[in-house]
Amino acid sequence: MHLPSRSAGGGTAGCLATAVSWELLVVCSVDHSSRLTVSYNKKMRDKKKELFSNLSEFAGSDGTLRILEIGCGSGANFEFYPSGCKVICTDPNPHFQSYLKKSIAANDQLEFEKFVVASGENLGVVSDDSVDVVVSTLVLCSVNNVEQVLEEAYRILKPGGALYFLEHVVSDPSTWTYFFQHVLQPLWYYFGDGCEVTKSTWKDLEASKFSDLRLRHIDAPLMFMIRPHIIGYAIKQM
Repeated sequence: MHLPSRSAGGGTAGCLATAVSWELLVVCSVDHSSRLTVSYNKKMRDKKKELFSNLSEFAGSDGTLRILEIGCGSGANFEFYPSGCKVICTDPNPHFQSYLKKSIAANDQLEFEKFVVASGENLGVVSDDSVDVVVSTLVLCSVNNVEQVLEEAYRILKPGGALYFLEHVVSDPSTWTYFFQHVLQPLWYYFGDGCEVTKSTWKDLEASKFSDLRLRHIDAPLMFMIRPHIIGYAIKQM
């Protein structure tokens, strides 16, 4: 859902009405996003289980695994995280925090550290070399600067840590999907609240500082516009 500008006027009453309308739209958008996430999780469950199956390998020397999730949304990935790990959640939308509480309650095998309102491009509140794993699923399609998000992920990861990703990407240029992705992108961007289906995100990962990139292209069991996906993880050099 694309959210309207907050600049509409009309005096104090108009401002209050606009503010209330804005808050309602934000909450409705979050609720809609949460329901879409449930549907996506059902269709991608096997892929997510496979992706996160080796998370424990990146635990620190004391055996603790500290995960930071960029754009955590409603906490759809929590069920795939190993028991006992510590989780830091970040999202630019503060309204997701109430949905997170439900996910945290349903996944009490995890230790929830905190929720940080921040975009993936600016994680300045998180210290350098402080987490074992960074997770980004269906986030890079909507950020303004993929390169900056990857820079921030690299900065906060401990040496030897890993960035896990699952993202939809642009299709091969020889396909009809590629054609329709570009034709329909303006509408998709508007109704998808900034989501882009024409990004070659794997190129950003290949050009990043990560020393070991383990990436696969897959066809997800989803509608054709977002069927092309990349999945894998990238390791920060020791």
